[in-house]
Parts: sequence; structure tokens; C-alpha cells
Amino acid sequence: MSVRKLKPITPGQRFRVVNGFDAITTDKPEKSLLAPKKRSGGRNSQGKMTMRYKGGGHKKRYRIIDFKRNKTGIPGEVMSIEYDPNRTAFIALLNYQDGEKRYIIAQNGLQVGQKLLSGNEGIAPEVGNTMPLSQIPLGTIISCIELRPGQGAVIARSAGSFAQLMARDGKFASVKMPSGETRLLLLDCYATIGVVSNSDHQLQVSGKAGRSRWLGRRPRTRPVVMNPVDHPMGGGEGKSSGGHPRSRNGIPAKGYRTRSKTKASNKYIVERRKK
Repeated sequence: MSVRKLKPITPGQRFRVVNGFDAITTDKPEKSLLAPKKRSGGRNSQGKMTMRYKGGGHKKRYRIIDFKRNKTGIPGEVMSIEYDPNRTAFIALLNYQDGEKRYIIAQNGLQVGQKLLSGNEGIAPEVGNTMPLSQIPLGTIISCIELRPGQGAVIARSAGSFAQLMARDGKFASVKMPSGETRLLLLDCYATIGVVSNSDHQLQVSGKAGRSRWLGRRPRTRPVVMNPVDHPMGGGEGKSSGGHPRSRNGIPAKGYRTRSKTKASNKYIVERRKK
């Protein structure tokens, strides 16, 4: 993983920092695992804008990712590490012994030709292998974790993210989340060994506003410059500050807790994330 700083031959490249793409081995995706991806432009079924600042962007095709890793006991060989326009992490193409091909989220250190396994018995805790929390050694760095058994990975899937298995007690495992929160998960939940790939993603600098438009992000208007009819922070004479930061619905931001105190899953949170 590396980043490259471009020479300032144009204003848009003066501050731009791009991905080195050292880990990428091919630029052509597997055709059988592609699906069309339709854009909404922030409009609902009536064509009305319900989400601001969305629209445009380069056309993409969705890569069908195997988040469940439910092909147990069959080795899969890593055929390639690829770029995915729909996520920050890189993806790996696995070719299983029975001929089936699947995409998975790639972990740091995956190599072409490496054999990966998933299952709950007799699997070594090596990078890229997937197994239940009951089989993973304590202290191991993990990613792509299930919240409920059989659901598929939902936790720690973005570039460079990881969690850590801290302890086991009864039918629960204690996992330190990427946010810093410590949470109880059932031992039957599957997780993948290793850190998610492309950990240098956070070091990239786009360099110009147009690159946001390529990603489908339209210009965002600051609430403080709006009129009172448009936003609680709008209005006032000249450059007035706008008072306390809040959403268009009046819900405070920057420190205001919105999680319900009676939520059923509160009992599974051992330690809250740090402010």
C-alpha cells in the first residue's frame, strides 16, 4: 500500500495525492460477478428530490461480494486483487476447487495464488480465512464481522478498518470495535482474520472540486448562509454565526446523543466509544 504525490503541472494536480495501486493485479473485473447499478439522483419514486447534494457521477457496475463466506471447507485460490468503485477497500477474486468464483473483501497482505478457507473446524487463523469467533485466538485482529449469525459481514468492512477479539464468556465474545466501543457478539458469528486492505485510503487528497462530482456529490450549501425558512441556522444580518449547529429538523449536532436509552441492544454494549 502506498500513495503518490503528483507533480503540480495543473492547478487540480498541485495538491493531489493518489493511490499507488501497488496491490492491484488486474483492471478487468470478472464479468459473471457484475450487476447493473442504477442511480437515483436523490429522487424518490415520484421524482421528487428527497436527498440533497446527490446526482451525476461516473457510471458504475456493482461487484457482487460474498459477505457470508458460507462455502465451508472448500479451498479458494486468490486469482486477483481488484479495485472496486463501490467501496474504499480492494476486493479479491476467489476461484474455488469446484469451479465457482466469488468476490470477497481483500485483507492486507493477501497474495495472488494464496489459498483461503472458511468454516468452523480445523482452519488456521491466517490472514483471509473466515471462522466463527469461538475458534479465533484471543487478541487476534479481525474484520468483516457478522452482527448476527448467518447475516453476513456488516462490521469493519471499509479500507484499513479492523476490530480485536478481547475475551470470551459463556455464549458471547467481547469485541473491541473500530469506533473504540466494546461490544458482546454471539460466538457463532463469523469474522475474517486480518485488517481490511487499502489502509492508505485516508491519505488521499482529491485536489479539485470536480473529482467530487465524478463521485456523484453535488455542491453543499452551508446552513448558515440559508434563509430562516430553509434552515434553523439561517438568517441574520451579514455574517452572523447561526447559533448552535443542528440539522434541518432541529436535531443538535456535535456531541448530542441520538441513540435511544431503551434500545434492546444496549445490554450488549460493554463500553461506549470515546467522545
